[in-house]
Amino acid sequence: MKQVRRREVIRTGTTVEQMTRSIADMIVTGKMPPGTKLDEGSLAARFEVSRTPVREALRELGAMGLVEREPNRSAVVTNVTGAYLHSMFEAMAELEAICARLCAERMTSDERHALATEHRQSQRLVAEAAEEDYAAYNTEFHNRLYRGAHNDHIAEMVMQTRARLAPFRRAQFRLQGRLRKSYEEHEEIVNAILRQDSLEAGKSAYQHVSIVSDASLIFVAH
Repeated sequence: MKQVRRREVIRTGTTVEQMTRSIADMIVTGKMPPGTKLDEGSLAARFEVSRTPVREALRELGAMGLVEREPNRSAVVTNVTGAYLHSMFEAMAELEAICARLCAERMTSDERHALATEHRQSQRLVAEAAEEDYAAYNTEFHNRLYRGAHNDHIAEMVMQTRARLAPFRRAQFRLQGRLRKSYEEHEEIVNAILRQDSLEAGKSAYQHVSIVSDASLIFVAH
């Protein structure tokens, strides 16, 4: 039986979020190198959508620093330098360390139990090498840390920074053995929070994001 070649498109009904993620992933992994023109009409045809969601996706990609657009010209993939990416991850590491420290001090017993339970359940995703599912779980894991800090202002800052780094954070899971390492790093954070050891929780969270930064920089080099 003749195999049908899989097209790299998102079918009708695509949300702006899905399209933004798809284009961002192609930029991060080098399928759309710096200087690539992102024509609205071509993208609309590729993803089988109208131009309206394409424009919104390009705006979000611009906010992430992945594309730039001058008036009356097509959007262009930018050159994200390793130095700039490192500076964002450095800020992210500090913010997540603060959240983890506050979690150790402020999380309720129910919140700590939920964090630990979901962490243990994620081990199955690691065993199955379920990259996409683990990436989704990873987002929720960190969301729990932001909520558990019980500081809305810090949560807002860390969410904004994470939104800009999202494509690079997802890319890490393409590396051999990264899922297992991520789980082990989460284990250290969770155990410190359960012990209510704020110093260790902050240290573990900072190291975790620093390792993610190193893994992500591999893709920038491409």
